Amino acid sequence: MTTIPHTIRRSNRAKRVSVRVDPRDGGIEVVLPQRATAADAANALVELEPWIARQQAKLAGARAVVADRGDTLPYLGTDLVVERQPDRTRVHRRGDVLLVPEDDPSAIERWYRRQAQRELGPRVDAAARELERTAPGRIGITYARTTIRDQSTRWGSCSQTGTISLNWRLMLAPDEVAEYVVVHEVCHLAEMNHSERYWALVAALYPDYERPRRWLRQHAATLTVA
Repeated sequence: MTTIPHTIRRSNRAKRVSVRVDPRDGGIEVVLPQRATAADAANALVELEPWIARQQAKLAGARAVVADRGDTLPYLGTDLVVERQPDRTRVHRRGDVLLVPEDDPSAIERWYRRQAQRELGPRVDAAARELERTAPGRIGITYARTTIRDQSTRWGSCSQTGTISLNWRLMLAPDEVAEYVVVHEVCHLAEMNHSERYWALVAALYPDYERPRRWLRQHAATLTVA
């Protein structure tokens, strides 16, 4: 019997037992198909224990990186100095200084969300226009809108109706990483898969996409404000 603390979630869509480590807090979730048993979950945890340990060690390293920032926060590759003010009610950027309320920790996240809508929305528009030029006449290219979300394991998504959703935490990444994710999702407007044709479109819009893609895989857990 495993002693690893975990939660269990049953899913109608799951075809097999899967284990995920939450990149925000290191919590372990086992996803079970409806007919799977608690014993199936325990067996999966035992089998994947070395992998779980590696993931949690990686998260511990990421938390150390975040702690080393001190009173700074990253913003598309720029470090902003955080200045906390007791009478402030709303976050305001002044050059490379971020003025934040002293007693409202969630204010910083709200500010990043607003900036994500302002910065990433126009990039989606531009990438969608470029996709139309790159793949003229391609059936299924329908761009509806951009939404900003807070997802624990996904940096973006593209719906069948043409809605592009992006994670606000991309604003904590280097600029080229945010740009890559925008292009990645926009290309799904033409190809709702990860086929060779899909990656050819990504390369056409962003030839150097492999570099930010690698960065995101290696440093994703550091994209947090706390």
